[in-house]
Order: sequence, then C-alpha cells, then structure tokens
Amino acid sequence: MIVADPESCGCSRVEAYLPCENCGALSGKKDRGIKIPRQLGRGPSSFIPVEEILQEGAESAQRRLFIEAFVSTGRVDNITMVMGLHPEYLTSFWKTQYLLLRMDGPLPYHKRHYIAIMAAARHQCSYLVGFHMGEFLQVGGDPQWLRGLQYAPQKLRNLNEINKILAHRPWLITKEHIKALLKTGDSSWSLAELIQALVLLTHYHSLASFVFGCGINLEIDQEGGHAFRPPSPRSCDSSPASEDGVSTSSGTDAMEEVEVLMERMKLLQECQLEEEVVTQEEMETRFEMEKTESLLVTTSVDIAEHSLPPNVLCFVEDPEFGYKDFTRRGEQTPPTFRAQDYTWEDHGYSLINRLYPDVGQLLDEKFQVVYNLTYNTIAMHSGVDTSMLRRAIWNYVHCVFGIRYDDYDYREVNQLLERSLKIYIKTVACYPEKTTKRMYTQFWRHFKHSEKVHINLLLLEARMQAALLYALRAITRYMT
Repeated sequence: MIVADPESCGCSRVEAYLPCENCGALSGKKDRGIKIPRQLGRGPSSFIPVEEILQEGAESAQRRLFIEAFVSTGRVDNITMVMGLHPEYLTSFWKTQYLLLRMDGPLPYHKRHYIAIMAAARHQCSYLVGFHMGEFLQVGGDPQWLRGLQYAPQKLRNLNEINKILAHRPWLITKEHIKALLKTGDSSWSLAELIQALVLLTHYHSLASFVFGCGINLEIDQEGGHAFRPPSPRSCDSSPASEDGVSTSSGTDAMEEVEVLMERMKLLQECQLEEEVVTQEEMETRFEMEKTESLLVTTSVDIAEHSLPPNVLCFVEDPEFGYKDFTRRGEQTPPTFRAQDYTWEDHGYSLINRLYPDVGQLLDEKFQVVYNLTYNTIAMHSGVDTSMLRRAIWNYVHCVFGIRYDDYDYREVNQLLERSLKIYIKTVACYPEKTTKRMYTQFWRHFKHSEKVHINLLLLEARMQAALLYALRAITRYMT
C-alpha cells in the first residue's frame, strides 16, 4: 500500500493511508512524467468501508500488531488490516502462520510457499497465489517452478490429489491416499513432512475463504492491484453499501431482524433451562434434516463461472473438481462423521503435536480463541451472551462438511441462522470464489462490519478444523 505524505497537502489521520484526493496523490511526481501506480480497490476490502478498518483511536493492541507486522515483513497487508478488527484473534493467527512459514520444520521454506500456492489456486485466489509466488522467490525458490505444476518436482505434484480433495470434498480422504504419499521411493513423503503439508493446505484453503468472504483487495504491488491512471470520482465516492447491484432495505426492516434474532436466542435459552429430554435417535434425525435442508441452500442468482487467470490455472489440475454436497437424494453417501468418534481435543491435537511439535498447541489456541471470542454485543445491543449464536455458525459449517455433534440440537441452526446468512456461510466455506458483495450485504443488515468479519473468522477456523479432522483420521487409520 502506498502512503501519501500527510504533511505535503494537509491530509491527516485515516486519509494519510489513501491516495490523496486533495492534491491528486503525489501530483508533483506525476507532473514530472513519473507514472504513479494507484490501487484499484479503495482500502483493504471492497466490502468494508476503509474508514471502519482504519479507525481513529484504534486499540493500542491493534496498533502494536500492525507495527509488528511491518517490522517483520516490511508491510501491513490487507488481510492483517481486516483481521486487525479483532486483535486477540490476529495475535493467535499470526503466531501460527509464522511457525508454519518461518520457523524450523520438516519442509524447506520454499516448498512451504509452493504448497500455499497450490492450495490457494484450488479456489482461484489470485491474492494468495501472487503473494506466495513473491515469497517463494524471496526464500530462494526456483523460478521455473512458477511456470506451473508440471515444472515442480514430482514429490510436490503428488500432493495434487489430496490438495483438491481437502479443498472441496474432504470426506473422501482415506488411508489409501496417505499410503500412496508415504510409499518408499524417490518422491516419497515422511510422515512429519506430510503433517506439515496437510496443515499448510488446510490453512490456505481456509484463508482463501476469508479473502473472498471479506472482499480483500489485491495489494497495490500485485498484478491486477493497480493502474497507472487517476481514479474516477465515481469510484472514490460511491457508497460501498450501494455497489454490486445491492438493493438497500429500510432501516426498520434491518432493525426488526436484530430484534427477531434476540427474541429467538432468548426463547432457546429458556427452553434449555427446561431441560427437555431428547433421545439420541431424535437428535440424529434433526441433524439429518438440517443436512438435507442444506442441499437447498443455494444462491438465488446464477453466478457466472470466471475463467481462471493464467498465473492461477497453471497450478491447478482437474479444475472442474469442486465442492459437491455431502449427501444427495438417491445417491450412495459416505457415513456421517460423528465428531465424538474422532475429536480434535482427544485425537487430532495429540497426533499433530507428536509429529510436528508446537503447531498442535498453536492450532488449538487459535480454535479456542475464535470459538470463545465475544464482545457481548449484537448490533446495537450490549451485555448479550452470544455463545449460542457462535456455536450455531460453527456447527453449521461442520454440518455442510458432514460432521455431526451428538450433543447438539440442530433445530437451533434453523432458529438462529436466517436463509441469507446460510447462503453466505455455505458459499464462503464451500466455494468461496463465488462469493459476491450482494451476499455479504444481504445478511445481518444492521450489524457492524466487525461482526461480519467475526463470522468470517469462525468460518475460517471451522472449515480448517473440519478438513483437518478428516485428514488426521485417515492418517490414524493408516498408522493402525
């Protein structure tokens, strides 16, 4: 991000981070014939007004994190800026990503970034692909590998099958996939290497969901992130809420949505106090009903398939392979993954920590932080217990990936998650590249942008944990 000099034209505060509208953004250099690139997107996100991200009097924790990011990497990227709305989570996220990419581990640094590229390419995420192409070269990676998968070593190409399954249909992973990668030969993986690769793949599949779910703009120095022309007044002045053909609803309707949600939460909490006795059979039936109903949760408009840009397509084999609903009527389906049979706490965590020390603890901390993160607010209401709502979002993500919790009443999902929110959650979690600004705008219309970012953090981590559980269960079965 280019920063205009605030002292040269009287710009101050937030405006100092934007192309200066008073002086024409570095007009002195432009007058001398020097081409100045301009960021095509206004601010870190195309969904969130930049003023809400770069707020005056930001928390000291947020400022400190931005300074640490700059000192560590030489920039404060757009993902960090948006995640900075929740400093506690950003701290945990940063520690985990730093360990995955920069600390000692089984895989050399350049291969870690190449795996990140492979993962992001499955979701057509130009932002992450471009970013890690640069990082790959910085740590000494062979430029020839960036011409496409076919130029990478066979060992990395062998990850393609498990990469596409983890990205789109993780329930299909079996111990045979693990066995094929670990078999003896020149291109074989060690178990420790494979664990790190699987964590990297799931991390970047999920991070791609966050990028699309929050409308993260390309960095100004990325291909497609800038242009050598002045911005049109219309593009600078347009209201984020009115773009992308979004029809604005009355404030009364949006306020009503908030009150309805508050009332439903209150009723559900009262029902829980009454300690209704529900059999396991009934709980299972309610899950199957929710899972079946999720098949009907699709976007109301046709979304054009975007052709993959060449710098992304070259890292994708079998591009037609994508998310397919976990269960469809009339089709044979794999059995539901009962969360109690293979839990993160009892199984996944210990397996990762044994084979890739420290990362298990950091992942666990990150899951816990986002699951328990709360400011006890909903829209304009304060002092609210949001645990029920957070659990509904987490469990709905796991539901669309076929994971069931025996002790959870899935009727709560239907009570707390309106249809527009379900559409958004399923799109961001399952095929994030199809996310539109209309979807982002249409749910929770009276909520703060920071609350919508909070949802995206829950989606990111719930999705990552779901995919990891399937992969780690396959490894456990291989080992036994």
